[in-house]
Amino acid sequence: MHLQEDTITVTVRLRRKKELPAPGNLLSREEYLNNYASSQEDADKVEAFAHEHLLSTVDVNLARRSVMLTGKLADFETAFGIKFKSHTNYRSFSPEVQVPDELTNIVVGVFGLDNKPIARPMFQVAKKNGKFISHAEASAAFTPDQLAKIYGFPQGVTGAGECIGIIELGGGFRTADITNYFKSLNIPKPGVKAIAVDGGKNAPTTSDGADGEVMLDIEVAGALAPGAKIAVYFTPNTDQGFLDAITTAIHDTTNKPSVISISWGSAEVNWTQQAMDNFNEAFKTAASLGISICIAAGDSGSSDSETDGKVHVDFPAASPYALSCGGTSLRVDGNTIVSEVVWHDSDTSASGGGVSSYFPLPDYQANANVPLELDTQFKGRGLPDVAADADPDTGYKVLVDGQQMVIGGTSAVAPLMAGLIALLNQQNGKPSGFINPKIYSTPGLCRDIVSGDNKTTSAGTGYTAGPGWDACSGLGVLSKL
Repeated sequence: MHLQEDTITVTVRLRRKKELPAPGNLLSREEYLNNYASSQEDADKVEAFAHEHLLSTVDVNLARRSVMLTGKLADFETAFGIKFKSHTNYRSFSPEVQVPDELTNIVVGVFGLDNKPIARPMFQVAKKNGKFISHAEASAAFTPDQLAKIYGFPQGVTGAGECIGIIELGGGFRTADITNYFKSLNIPKPGVKAIAVDGGKNAPTTSDGADGEVMLDIEVAGALAPGAKIAVYFTPNTDQGFLDAITTAIHDTTNKPSVISISWGSAEVNWTQQAMDNFNEAFKTAASLGISICIAAGDSGSSDSETDGKVHVDFPAASPYALSCGGTSLRVDGNTIVSEVVWHDSDTSASGGGVSSYFPLPDYQANANVPLELDTQFKGRGLPDVAADADPDTGYKVLVDGQQMVIGGTSAVAPLMAGLIALLNQQNGKPSGFINPKIYSTPGLCRDIVSGDNKTTSAGTGYTAGPGWDACSGLGVLSKL
């Protein structure tokens, strides 16, 4: 088939009716829809434009501020003034998208014209002699419920009445694994539901692929909060799929997640401005609706897998409306902590963290002594906010595709924090929501990590832990709110 005849589906993002109030002013879903979603009038104008160019409407969702259009590539070229280019594994386009003057202030993003993979999962598997380590061999590893006790997370609550949303850009889960894993822990099995977004689906493959991420997320969150429902949103690994899964989860009126865990991302330099802006606005919406967002800060230290010798931070963890989750290496004697330092295994394995080159320093970090970004000297948002065990050598005992594995990475910290927040929501009888301002202004909520660094650039630059907030362990290990 000729490229121009291919049919694609594109997400057009619309402006809000008016700007959201500052976080802390919680809105009901009805208030949000009536006052801060997109208007039907704006959606109608986008649809009229699309239909003029032979494009069809798939869906209009005013809460998600999205109009989904489908049509031939050739018709999208005409509509948006672009030309497509085919690559081996993806499609790109140039020049930048053009929209008619009457839509300039209405359209705030167009996603899906390109379909380049955008993110990677933030997990690392512990191996010995090239083979997975069994649970019996992993004397320094933990089950998630063990970690909950060691960290002093709330006991006597299960997350009942809460829903934990998990975003996955690949892989899948097997129900038999979930059943067997929780049986082995003697913990009730949580209810787990797969939700398809943009054609994504629960598609388990092999234990050394993205299934490791999916099962880590479900098993860690579920072991902490077995009474919570777990809704897993599967979507393609593109900026369109990622964003659509996030907005679907935030505005899911059936499952209503009160906390969302994300363990996928890549360095800020890999993202478009429209992507970072639209993701950030989605997380801002979540904050207004009382939904907490926990995101892995990265597994490659201060370089974030970039090879230019400069420091980089991971997105979407860099969003100021996310709880950015860094990594430590934890050693214990029984349930007593012997040492906990910044996770840093090698030149390529360490806690992500640093200072954003795109998002300015948020108000809640005004007194956190966040340094300027080392290369650009930008006064940016510092990450992570919190940290917890992420070293594969002291990692998490999980079951993936029938295989016992020990997995680390900040991928594990995001669902750990999501499970904790589900417990706190039940304990406190209300959603924790956007917790960043509270943890930065309330002493004693985090146990400070003061040793280690995440310097992984070829230039040897990065960040060192010390008293107070730092750009490799944040404020430290959160246990209460």
